[in-house]
Amino acid sequence: MNLPVTLEKRPVTLITGASAGIGAALAHRFAANGHELVLVARREQALAAVADAIAASGRPRPTVLPVDVARAGAAHDMAAALAARDLEPETVVNNAGFGLIGAASTLDRAEQLAMIDLNVRALTDFSLAFLDSLERRKGGILNVASVAGFLPGPGMAVYYATKAYVISFSEALHHELKPKGVRVTVLCPGPVPTEFQARAGINQEVFPPLLTRSAERVARDGYRGLKEGRRMVVPGSANQVVTAILPMLPHGLLLALADLRKRRLR
Repeated sequence: MNLPVTLEKRPVTLITGASAGIGAALAHRFAANGHELVLVARREQALAAVADAIAASGRPRPTVLPVDVARAGAAHDMAAALAARDLEPETVVNNAGFGLIGAASTLDRAEQLAMIDLNVRALTDFSLAFLDSLERRKGGILNVASVAGFLPGPGMAVYYATKAYVISFSEALHHELKPKGVRVTVLCPGPVPTEFQARAGINQEVFPPLLTRSAERVARDGYRGLKEGRRMVVPGSANQVVTAILPMLPHGLLLALADLRKRRLR
């Protein structure tokens, strides 16, 4: 009698927003450390270019899944797509996100709500959707936030608020899942020269060089922090000093400083 053969699913690292910037840099970093990747974003051509570059470096070519992760049900559909390929997440990297500069009262309301859907709801959904396999494989979650999450952001009010949520949620999830062997790390970079700034309408020339880090260095620090099981990673000593000082300042002063900075970003 022939018994059915059960094929074990292969563990993969799932990276959202992997078509450019920090997401692409994280893809290269994880691939260089031997992870099989599933790259997710809306732009299939850009994803394919990242996958081709990784393959050209001698690593296995990542699986490319062009998906809008902000769409309701995207995590459920992603789980089905992975299962059909006998894959399951060992690591989830939530990098997809965007920002807009301008007063909340003047920016398009639908766009701001779409920002919340992507930066908050989708990140939460993807963080929770694969917990069974993450726990079974003692894997991890890397959520990309920002130094912006440490202070209120007049001129980018919704974006700053979404990143504050990512920090708070990720720190709590780190505490909840640590006893189960699942690492959760929140990555909080300062200014990073990527296409993110162009979409947000930010003038990149005003960023202080001391606070600016390349996407590759941010990815390196984020990967290392996740592997070490750190709760939070703030790349760069200058950014670490800034985030340590911010909670000590009066909120009124923070609002004034943030507003002044936003005026310079335009």
